[in-house]
Amino acid sequence: MMGERHCRVYSGLRNVELVGVADLDAERGKLIASRYDTRCFEDYRDLLSRVDAVSIATATPAHFPLALESLENDVHVLVEKPITETIDQARALIETAKKRNLVLQVGHIERFNPAFIELERVIKGMSIFAINIRRLSPFDTSNTDVDVIRDLMIHDLDLAVALAGDKLEGISAWGRSITTEAIDHAVANLSFRHGPIATLMASRVTEQKIRQIEIIAHGAYIEADLLSKSLMIHRRTLPQYFDADKYRQESIIERIHVPMAEPLVLELQHFVSAVRDGTPVRVPGEAGLKALQLAQAISDQIVGLTILSDYEAGA
Repeated sequence: MMGERHCRVYSGLRNVELVGVADLDAERGKLIASRYDTRCFEDYRDLLSRVDAVSIATATPAHFPLALESLENDVHVLVEKPITETIDQARALIETAKKRNLVLQVGHIERFNPAFIELERVIKGMSIFAINIRRLSPFDTSNTDVDVIRDLMIHDLDLAVALAGDKLEGISAWGRSITTEAIDHAVANLSFRHGPIATLMASRVTEQKIRQIEIIAHGAYIEADLLSKSLMIHRRTLPQYFDADKYRQESIIERIHVPMAEPLVLELQHFVSAVRDGTPVRVPGEAGLKALQLAQAISDQIVGLTILSDYEAGA
């Protein structure tokens, strides 16, 4: 479970005290607390009065009330994705955090994947035509409270906006319910104004786990694997002409060094730095809101409703 993973990382960070955990399942909470040499609080409110910051890694419906109460108690918040169930709830959290000058970070963990961090560096200054992202997984019964768009694709909606900007001009989407009553497999095309076209595929009914990004740019084709944390750039050399009918052109593959680091460790280190030192938040509440708005627009189009009316894209 994600909450226990947060406990594991916090317990190993320097200058961080893991004050305690709170879990609806008291026995599980006690087990996790004993595993990481901390205390289990039966009532999370007792925990709020003792801490500077919290991670909220619950089912999505609990994100808003827990995050809001934490912020209202002047506690900095890292809330897992999606930020909230509704757009209005997300806006309320952002406004509360701003009023109280508190950190609100959203757990879009792939932003801290070393392969993605290197990808951002590599494409800087490139003219990008297209972005293709695939996030495929076998069925997991633990995530059926939301559809595949909010469960999986929302990660890549955040990544697409990070790569292409937020000046969106159009969405088209398709999806199917296969194993659950919600959407289990979805494909979405996003067209960015004066920018690339992004094609996203998310599925939780495949037999193989895939997390891949492809970038088509002027003079380069780039592949990033977020699972193996690998990054390759494909380029073509200038053609060599031997006579009027013959020429040779070679392909060059450049394998980029990607530092080995656990994304969750980088994410929580960043959160602690934002709380302690005021470091600008890499994934603030506004980023979580944008990803949620896109997820809502895609879900709405798949079920035949009006899209894009509520997306706060840049002018």
